[in-house]
Amino acid sequence: MKKNFVLGFLIILIAVASCSFTNKTFENDDKDKLLLDLITYVLERGHYEPKDLNDSFSSNVFDDFIEVLDPTKRYFLGSDIKEFEKYRFQIDDEIKNTDITFFNIVYQRLMKRMDEAKVIYADILSEPFDYTKNESINIDYEDQEFASNKKQLIERWRMQLKYNTLGIFDNKVENRIAEANQSPNTEMPSKILTFDEISESIDKELTEEEARENTKNTLDEFFDFVADLERKDWFVQYINTIVDEFDPHTYYFAPDDKEKFDIGMSGKFEGIGARLQKKPEGARIMEIISGGPIWREQSLEVGDEILKVGQDGEEPINIVGMRLDDAIKLIKGPKGTVVDLTVRRVDGTIEKVSITRDVVLLEESYAKSATVKDEEHKYGIINLPKFYVDFDDYTERNAASDVAKEVERLKQEGSEGIILDLRDNGGGSLKTVVEMAGLFIKDGPIVQVRSSGQRKEVHEDKDERIQWDGPLVILVNELSASASEILAAAMQDYKRAVVIGSKQTFGKGTVQNVIPLDNIVRSNEHGDLGAIKLTTQKFYRINGGSTQLEGVKSDIVVPDRYSYIDLGERDQQNPLGWDKITPADYKIWDGYIDFETTVENSKKRMANNQHIKLIEENAKWLKEQQDEVLVSLNYNEYKQREEKAKKKSEHFKSLREYDSKLTFESLKYETELFTKDSVLREKRNRWHKNLAKDIYVEEAVNVLKDLKMNNIKANERKLASVKG
Repeated sequence: MKKNFVLGFLIILIAVASCSFTNKTFENDDKDKLLLDLITYVLERGHYEPKDLNDSFSSNVFDDFIEVLDPTKRYFLGSDIKEFEKYRFQIDDEIKNTDITFFNIVYQRLMKRMDEAKVIYADILSEPFDYTKNESINIDYEDQEFASNKKQLIERWRMQLKYNTLGIFDNKVENRIAEANQSPNTEMPSKILTFDEISESIDKELTEEEARENTKNTLDEFFDFVADLERKDWFVQYINTIVDEFDPHTYYFAPDDKEKFDIGMSGKFEGIGARLQKKPEGARIMEIISGGPIWREQSLEVGDEILKVGQDGEEPINIVGMRLDDAIKLIKGPKGTVVDLTVRRVDGTIEKVSITRDVVLLEESYAKSATVKDEEHKYGIINLPKFYVDFDDYTERNAASDVAKEVERLKQEGSEGIILDLRDNGGGSLKTVVEMAGLFIKDGPIVQVRSSGQRKEVHEDKDERIQWDGPLVILVNELSASASEILAAAMQDYKRAVVIGSKQTFGKGTVQNVIPLDNIVRSNEHGDLGAIKLTTQKFYRINGGSTQLEGVKSDIVVPDRYSYIDLGERDQQNPLGWDKITPADYKIWDGYIDFETTVENSKKRMANNQHIKLIEENAKWLKEQQDEVLVSLNYNEYKQREEKAKKKSEHFKSLREYDSKLTFESLKYETELFTKDSVLREKRNRWHKNLAKDIYVEEAVNVLKDLKMNNIKANERKLASVKG
């Protein structure tokens, strides 16, 4: 699975550390060449498993860079690739000599081919498609050859555009027939209409024209985005293609990307508190973030468009047509400063709005909890989206301290057991996971870490206090990675918690350090050079095994929609291998009686649960759908396939309607916030409704019941109470 230029990347495990490098003078007036020199220098000396820069490495970079730039093979011609071929085994030599000839030639040709593509798709979409022809398209592009000539390339575009437009056309047909069916004076057929029969119900030609217009507008927006990209943006992708050959989690951050990464890890930034989208008229407000300046002042609303940006009384700058990233740089700024926005309101009026910037917290990034009521029992659930941390100030806010607060609040509310939900949690700070594990055990090792060629280090919880000694369940899935796997593995090895979820977690057992490149260059006239996130270590369970590739295998396996889809580390490109080291010295938790029986009871419940069987069937069907790569472009055949899929989807509709009969409520401190924050209340209500439909949470509650019955610690407290 290769990195895609326009897609983001998973937030992964980060350790704050320093790397030592020998002194070297980096003197290059060309920033691109300086970056290449710096990054390869750091990779060769700091990576856990450095790669040899040889012809094989060069060939891999060649193939991967072409694929990242043109994954659907609709820009380059076969003749272009043939021309590039002379560089296939020269890229390693170019890297060693800080030469970027290969990049320059490929980049210039891509820009030319993209300009040609804009003309091609506009011409094709100016004419109607014939949906009665028996044509089909193969949407598995990887094994296809590049077009041998311009005529073949145009035909490839035609087929792709016809495929894209066919789906839009079908949706419009369905919507219009549904609207007509609602009219009391109109008799509409209930059967599936063939292409020829559509005109009897709606204006088929007009609908087809609108579908083409929709497709064109989408492409226009994409090419507007591409036009905003600068040469340096494409060069960053070339750098990351080289970096990606070392392993899938080593990554170069351009300066702006590093800032976004820090925001993602800390869950906060300084600004006005809005998410924006580029529009031809300016930057449109798409979402207002709860608790931010705009939300507090109620000065703007969703749909308003920012036209100009000024800094506290200074002459405003027109941002219409400006790159969105550049516009955001003008809008964001330090806490306490004022930004003047010229805004076109939703009603069309234009006015100037002054906003005092402040720290904006991304609430969805942080831990949240709720109580779970089942008959006479009350439990707690904590959802942790990631192991977040503020690298500038660890004490400011981090996942470990927040989870500790939620645990304490749940104790005060009388929770008899706790569910820690780590599903979809991609990882985060190593320090926070070690501290968090310490909330649930007396003391002892949590994770082992080893650098290349070095002795292992054991990260321990040395605080003998236990914040929660009651029943504990951890929920995971295939997207639980890095720090999530450390916590789940440690609690599993101690037999402190029951792990419920997928067959195995993601399988990322590597540690990255973020190294600012400016720290390596003594004198830099090029400005901020960004940073490299570098794989420098592997981590191991306290039992000695690595989670790399194998992940954490759940004590109780429950299928989900991802069960048969390739998602894990083993499905990434260039992952490091699995291995094991000596185990750490640790003692199994002595708080439960008959831990194994609890697990066996749950497995029996799962084996006989019809809803679980339906989830398994759905997962297999989704895999089948994903593997279908030949799609008919004949409307009648396409419609039959879609209707078949729709009927099958209806078969799985009950998955969305499941009701566990459990009751979920916000904690007292949060309900007090609802009087001032209706958005937060709505978010929590939605979360609670989803939890009530979640069979994994329901089974976690069942497991907590069994663990509570067999909890030595609880029994000891009862005895002490009786004696007292």
